[in-house]
Amino acid sequence: MAKILIPTALRQFTEQSDSVDVTGATVREALDQLTVRYPNIKKNLFNDQGKLRSFVNVYVNDEDIRYLDKDGTKLTGSETISIVPSVAGGATAVADTAPALSNEEVARYSRHLILPEVGMEGQTKLKRASVVMIGAGGLGAPLGLYLAAAGVGRIGIVDFDVVDASNLQRQVIHGTSDIGRKKLDSAGDRMRDINPNIRVDKFDAGLTSENALEILRDYDIVVDGTDNFATRYLVNDACAILKKPNVYGSIFRFEGQASVFTYQDGPCYRCLYPEPPPPGLVPSCAEGGVLGILPGIIGVIQATEAAKIILGIGTPLKGRLLLYDALEMRFRELKLRRNPECPVCGDHPTITKLIDYQEFCGMPPMNAEPAPTGDAIDAIELKRKLDRGDNFVLIDVREPHEYQIARIPGARLIPLGELPKHLRELDLNGEYVMQCKSGARSQRAVDLLKQNGFKNVVNMTGGILAWSDKVDPSVPKY
Repeated sequence: MAKILIPTALRQFTEQSDSVDVTGATVREALDQLTVRYPNIKKNLFNDQGKLRSFVNVYVNDEDIRYLDKDGTKLTGSETISIVPSVAGGATAVADTAPALSNEEVARYSRHLILPEVGMEGQTKLKRASVVMIGAGGLGAPLGLYLAAAGVGRIGIVDFDVVDASNLQRQVIHGTSDIGRKKLDSAGDRMRDINPNIRVDKFDAGLTSENALEILRDYDIVVDGTDNFATRYLVNDACAILKKPNVYGSIFRFEGQASVFTYQDGPCYRCLYPEPPPPGLVPSCAEGGVLGILPGIIGVIQATEAAKIILGIGTPLKGRLLLYDALEMRFRELKLRRNPECPVCGDHPTITKLIDYQEFCGMPPMNAEPAPTGDAIDAIELKRKLDRGDNFVLIDVREPHEYQIARIPGARLIPLGELPKHLRELDLNGEYVMQCKSGARSQRAVDLLKQNGFKNVVNMTGGILAWSDKVDPSVPKY
């Protein structure tokens, strides 16, 4: 009997089971058994033509089935099948004229200098190296701290956000006194406090197709700490064009991933995930949550990989995807291969310049006005409907633990993952308002109901966060 490991992002469709035992002669038969047992997971694995989605990878033991017999890969019955969905240069040469270390730096880096693999030569490499961090949030926080402490001479930070109280649970480079400050300033001050010998370059902007090549080209290594798919593909493609190593990390709830892309002859992010998932299908950390300690682990792994590349030591995570499960305290490793047909790093690349990544990921353009729709109401209009006593049902599609944090009076809780099995309980001719935290999951709930014949259903834009802002400030925000 084979075992299918269910990633955290898909456990809402398997009644929170982290593994499912199945029988089957092939991978496809095993996955079909999974979808028969848990029908709601099917749309996350297969497209309308019944083919595996391009943003979902399947491994048998540690081999990618794309390089075996795909979903026809045969099983003997004892394999571990891993479902891995999307979740949003070489060593730097040291010139003979490399700056010498001062006496203060020798004392500071003494524990490095007595390592034969580092020594004076290696520490000088670190001093001459340059690394740019995309984001100063969950992953960027430990990354910035440790790159600065290690003595990386020039560190760039790309970020346009400000510090919020909700960041402090995981973004340890910022403190309570930094709330409201630009993350660039908060992170830069902390990094220079750790090591005044470093140079910190600050880019107060979002990374875009217009500025990415200009920003990234002057750095030896790019470290991806992004939280959305559009920027992740942008970073990947820019690194492939510039031939810069891309140190990748991602986090979700209790799980993390890390790898090194576009390094030497290794694969890129598109080799792993050729296309992004549709908008809203994969929840963000803001929706799904994240263990505050998790980005520390993944961010430190990214810092370690960057240091190894600079020093030219060890075996970087090129061609390997490292998976970390904090609940099980388990690391697993899967093999990655460069796709010869990859449009960015393949033998005959078709993407040779940066594209519109918002459009590629199916997202509205930045700063675009929301399209008018009759399928939505705002928090104020919902309050009026409640006050008038209108005959409708308010359905909260968040998870039970979120419902305990904050709720709108009178809302009925039906988590989005459980909504399909409750449809028969709902009056097809009734009026419904769907609500979640910010409006993303509730819009998917609206779409689900409409696909099943419900006509009078609308989405509450902004979710309970908007309710707290516009109607009842006593409702806590999370």
